[in-house]
Amino acid sequence: MGERLLLGKIEELLTRGIVNIIPGKIELESALRSGKKLNVYLGIDPTATRIHLGHAVNLRKLQAFIELGHHVTFLIGDFTARVGDNSDKESERPLLTKQEIEANFQTYKEQAEKILDFSKAELHYNSEWLSPLSFADVLQLCQQFSLNDYLSREIMKKKMETGVSIRLDEVLYPIMQGYDSFHMDTDVQIGAADQTFNMQAGRVLQKRLHNKESFILVNDYLIGTDGRKMSKSWGNAVWLSDSPEEMFGKIMSLKDELIEQYFILGTSTDLKEIGAVRDRLIKGENPMVLKKELACAVVTEFHGKIAAHDAQEQFEKQFQEKTTQGVNIPEVCFDKHERGLYLRDEFLVKMGLASSKSEARIFILKGGTISSAAEKLTGPNNSVSIRLATFPDDTHYPQDDGDVFKVGRKIRKVRLK
Repeated sequence: MGERLLLGKIEELLTRGIVNIIPGKIELESALRSGKKLNVYLGIDPTATRIHLGHAVNLRKLQAFIELGHHVTFLIGDFTARVGDNSDKESERPLLTKQEIEANFQTYKEQAEKILDFSKAELHYNSEWLSPLSFADVLQLCQQFSLNDYLSREIMKKKMETGVSIRLDEVLYPIMQGYDSFHMDTDVQIGAADQTFNMQAGRVLQKRLHNKESFILVNDYLIGTDGRKMSKSWGNAVWLSDSPEEMFGKIMSLKDELIEQYFILGTSTDLKEIGAVRDRLIKGENPMVLKKELACAVVTEFHGKIAAHDAQEQFEKQFQEKTTQGVNIPEVCFDKHERGLYLRDEFLVKMGLASSKSEARIFILKGGTISSAAEKLTGPNNSVSIRLATFPDDTHYPQDDGDVFKVGRKIRKVRLK
């Protein structure tokens, strides 16, 4: 790799979507220019079955280190997932069973491979080193930290003020994550801003027990489809496993002011091209045009150019031409015994219009519209039929083959067996 190209890649690595570098950019840049092969890692707790576009921000950084020739590790936090990180949660995170964790992480590598070249990266589970620790080992680690530091965090203060439970094992979470970094003798940790405190624990252990300076690369985070940080828990994510049509539709539903951020964080588009997008927005070009380009870029990276072209064509027919003619609508089959009334959250999950009941409830609470033939569905006791009833209080709903339902940008067709 030529010197100029190398310096350009290092500069982009240290600036694109970066909100902080600890202890500083100059120090990390010097380490990267030194020619030393750095140990770099990214960890994800398998608290859900899917990876979203926000996770891809960190995965792209990890891949950038691979391309620069460094040693990288993709870490599955199967042990830390037993506790759950509450860094960005105001409520107590539910505990996961070992079986649930195992079921979740089975799909992680398959999804991450869309971005990360695993032939050049190591894959580990932190239960490999956290499970064998003795109580004496845990005590030694705890002695390196102050409880005051943990409880002084804004999220923890808010929990205590409102009486929300803070389990003792939650207090150990940053230490557990810090031990990951210590055990792997990490030079660079990659994570989002809400992980900074936990990553700092790794720096502390490296310094105090290894007498070694290490770095933290803090990435910006993507805003989700509801205006909050993209999260596994909030049902506002663009999932890497989404179909091309779903992915395209979700991107098109974003607010116009997020276009540039999504180009920077959600795609591998060249920064010069992104600069041109910024200029076009400033000059007043229709954001819809640019958003389509963004959606195509995202879908192309995960599904290919043909899928992106087809997804755009379907979107335009479905939402701009207001027709479903010629649109390839996913079908959901209902057997005779499955016909009848459904609660709205159950119906959305059954139709594949929501990934879980919790996601469906969030959509409903926000006043989201479930529509059939462009009409709102109504029904007694928050129920919904497979087909819109003639009378809202009718408890017996006809169920027609081929009826089409829409939720936001998603669309499904009923198929009766």
